[in-house]
Amino acid sequence: MRSLGIDFGDSRTGFAVSDELGFGAAALDNFKTGSIIKLARHAAELAKEYGVSEIIMGYPRNMDGTPGIRAERTEQLAEKLRETTGLPVILWDERLTTVSAHRLMNTTNVRGKKRKEAVDSISAAIILESYLESKKWQ
Repeated sequence: MRSLGIDFGDSRTGFAVSDELGFGAAALDNFKTGSIIKLARHAAELAKEYGVSEIIMGYPRNMDGTPGIRAERTEQLAEKLRETTGLPVILWDERLTTVSAHRLMNTTNVRGKKRKEAVDSISAAIILESYLESKKWQ
């Protein structure tokens, strides 16, 4: 059972996919964020291509746990994804995932344009791996 991870951003949205056993996640591509409809269609194409059975989408929360300023738009995208794909969409706490992605890129010495292009898909992989790890303990 594969899962698709999504990090919905202001300018780019990153994607990641799990392996078939649900042990790890691999970063995929980024999609220029704009129309929620086009973004949902792109996610549906990836879901079909990789044969995923669920979508895990980062949910923006403030450090105190309250929904972040992008929460409403994230919920709108989640609903559009459910309509477009017919798959369950799980909103997953994404606090500090971008920070973690930048730290990872610091250790691997990714800089400049490559860094900007990779951060969202790496964040999507971190969101997805966090979700997968939580399932191991259920």
